[in-house]
Amino acid sequence: MNSYSNDTLLLEPPLEFRLEENLAYLARSPNECLYQVADGTITRCIPVGQHKPIVSISSEPDGRVRVRIMAVAPAFLPFVRDTIAGYIAEWFDWETDLAPFYRMAAQDPLLSGPAEQFYGLRLIGVTDLFEALSWAILGQQINLTFAYTLKRRVVERFGSFAAHDGSRYWIFPTPETIAALRTEDLAVLQTTTKKAEYLIGVARLMADGHLTKEGLLTSGGLEAAENRLTGIRGIGPWTAHYVAMRCLRFRSAFPIQDVGLQLAIKALLGIDRKPTLAEVRSYAASWTGWESYATFYLWRTLY
Repeated sequence: MNSYSNDTLLLEPPLEFRLEENLAYLARSPNECLYQVADGTITRCIPVGQHKPIVSISSEPDGRVRVRIMAVAPAFLPFVRDTIAGYIAEWFDWETDLAPFYRMAAQDPLLSGPAEQFYGLRLIGVTDLFEALSWAILGQQINLTFAYTLKRRVVERFGSFAAHDGSRYWIFPTPETIAALRTEDLAVLQTTTKKAEYLIGVARLMADGHLTKEGLLTSGGLEAAENRLTGIRGIGPWTAHYVAMRCLRFRSAFPIQDVGLQLAIKALLGIDRKPTLAEVRSYAASWTGWESYATFYLWRTLY
């Protein structure tokens, strides 16, 4: 049961959750700009309305998750606490029962090792639709290291931040901010002109209310959401399925053509070539309903 005490929340996570496994994933890049991971704690800003609370998240010995809320006046703590608790539950996908996934993975030649090695890892979300789409677009056809560099440049140029104890905690730019830009404003950050056009186009759709997370979630399922997304310039099947995994939480989302997925399968099988799409489909035959988690766990083996 969750409990609240002044500026501290003690949250009860699901059984199949280990904060340390999730922090190990979140700490994979030293160039991450939206949160800080150190000494078993992750700290970030989680905006709530006009408030910009700084939140630190760590584990208790009994497995509960301790959340400390900073940079908020005491009078406003009751207003922000429930939203912060809900954000953390969505971020770490606590609503999903992973017991069936682990039962399936234990019998799967590709997943059994990763599922045991990374037990307690959740499919960590990108809860904001614009951030998820932007991250996917920025990462198209470049390596992960440069994708983080581009994200930092965009966030630090166009985002906002909350300051606390001498540190800045950045907040991803709003669609309205990016919608007002010209392609040259993004191109100077070393995005391609095409990516700049794609980002601004998506931002304008969202700023105008024509593209929303709620609309995608209620569109009729994964296929309908994919069709809606791939109808937008700059969004192909990979981007649509990535967003469906990380933001919309469709468990059957499956970016089957992802190079990282293919490299993970190649390494686990010890073969000297990437698997064909037909082979990936064959390996995934038993993953029905868990394709997103299978993909995420296989990605995790790469870093």
